[in-house]
Amino acid sequence: MVSTHCTRDVVTGQRHEPLAEAAQRMRGRHVGDLVIVDNQEDRTPVGMLTDRDIVVGPVAQAAEHFNELTIGDVMSTPAITVRESDDLDSALSTMQSHGVRRMPVIDRTGSLCGLLAVDDVIRHVTAELGKLVTLQATGEEREFVRRP
Repeated sequence: MVSTHCTRDVVTGQRHEPLAEAAQRMRGRHVGDLVIVDNQEDRTPVGMLTDRDIVVGPVAQAAEHFNELTIGDVMSTPAITVRESDDLDSALSTMQSHGVRRMPVIDRTGSLCGLLAVDDVIRHVTAELGKLVTLQATGEEREFVRRP
């Protein structure tokens, strides 16, 4: 399930905030994205702001206007979300069909409760593959012990 693999400490922002402040928050928190919510009470995701949105957008195209922009001027909408109860295969399909590498995770009420990134899924798959390798090696070792 998505809930066991997502990051729970999600950094958020709001549309009206200056883009420069958002970039500073991302740097200070060592994250590559902010989940954009309309208010901090219900925390319903309405969009995403990534470091790439900033760099390939306003910085590359009109750096002189960077300090005039807000998150709302640059963010991607709508937020492509996944439910915490969804399985990883379903989440990966959603990521693939929308071409996103990160998705806000929502609870049953639609409120933000986590963030699922491709990196989270890779860690899970790598751990599972490690178990298979260990299983294979253990099986071979037991075979040699049982039937020398």
